[in-house]
Amino acid sequence: MAQRLEGKIALVTGAARGIGQAISRVFHAEGATVLLTDIRDEEGMAVARELGAGAAYHHLDVGEEEDWKKAVSWAEAGYGGADILVNNAGITGFLEAPGPFDAEWADLSTWEKVHRVNATGTMLGCRAAIQLMKQRGGGSIINLSSRSGIVGIPGAVAYASSKAAVRNHTKSVALFCAEKGYNIRCNSIHPAAIMTPMWDAMLGQGEQRASIVRQVEAGIPLGRFGQPEEVAYGALYLASDESKYVTGIELHIDGGILAGSEARPE
Repeated sequence: MAQRLEGKIALVTGAARGIGQAISRVFHAEGATVLLTDIRDEEGMAVARELGAGAAYHHLDVGEEEDWKKAVSWAEAGYGGADILVNNAGITGFLEAPGPFDAEWADLSTWEKVHRVNATGTMLGCRAAIQLMKQRGGGSIINLSSRSGIVGIPGAVAYASSKAAVRNHTKSVALFCAEKGYNIRCNSIHPAAIMTPMWDAMLGQGEQRASIVRQVEAGIPLGRFGQPEEVAYGALYLASDESKYVTGIELHIDGGILAGSEARPE
């Protein structure tokens, strides 16, 4: 049985850990050559080495235009472009910026840092993807938004705003590429309550962590946190030719939260 991404080149941002790493592993297992990128160079190189043939690593700060230019040159020179781009790199700000994060006291530098990575990084990635994919006759762009890009998050306004920008920009890119006849599709994934290091600042440690996990899971219709691999398999569908008539959609991978419940630490 043929692998679902056989012969395709996939560039994944934020690939050193969490959802990005899971996507890289699933794509590689399905036959893609995976170009892992991140700012965590040691971790990213370790994942690429573990995957072996058909995997390579390159430093990429997604908010830096010059880094994207270097990544595009690397992909073009070494691999002839890319067929898939996963704009996965993102931050909540809780671990990376001073805050406050709420609507009344939001810190401007925190707001700008979160948007630089999440929103500007996605815009630069989509722009780069069009360049990389046009020469190969098309491709698939997959942008990682969030449940927070659809509903308001009063205690994380920069994150919610930036992920809403990802959601909307995805649709603009999808329509633009369709109008131009580029055969490039663009879709967004909206995970929620996926157990990754991004939750560490909210969950804490020890019994406190266990207690908060129980509280959050009580608000998830399926009754548990999701795993990064469960998001990766959604990305696999959008990356594969199985979804060649799919563009501009938002795929919810959230255990049923957006059907009418919610999951957040109290």
